[in-house]
Amino acid sequence: MQRNDRKNIILTGFMATGKTTVGKTLATRLNYDFVDTDELIESRVGMTVAELFEERGEAAFRKLEAELALELADKSGLVIATGGRFMLDGDNAAVLERSGRVFCLVATPEEILQRVEQDDIVRPLLQVPDTLEHITGLLRQRNEGYGQFIQLITSEKDPETVAGEILGIMESGAEAPCPSDKTCS
Repeated sequence: MQRNDRKNIILTGFMATGKTTVGKTLATRLNYDFVDTDELIESRVGMTVAELFEERGEAAFRKLEAELALELADKSGLVIATGGRFMLDGDNAAVLERSGRVFCLVATPEEILQRVEQDDIVRPLLQVPDTLEHITGLLRQRNEGYGQFIQLITSEKDPETVAGEILGIMESGAEAPCPSDKTCS
């Protein structure tokens, strides 16, 4: 990829698939600015996503995401790690797709569970008795939405490898191969 091509790179996918970690790696390699949409919203409202959900509700959070999509689409030279449902909103996706390429990071439900158990982030959607079953169900629900984007498997890969795959796709202008267990168009 030519360095004067400062199109944004937008990372989407389910929680704990590596969007933030891979995003920071990409930003460093490209000398881009890194933005984590959840972290930016948290810093602006002065509370965590979990607190925002509890105090103001999901609708208020989704409204902040939509405003942020419009703001970020006007910038270039960004690697943007989005929240798990951010790009499943058609308006958010349409706005950000105009500013760059979108990649959906994919991991197995088991690896997602392992990752969320190792971090210290409170994830409102996972406050349920059978977390693995819930993750599997949410992935099934979101499969079609995530399937509209280039898919990259992050399970059993380090962030450098995934970042290299994304850069390779961008340099070649090609589409990524579809994971064998997915139906991609």
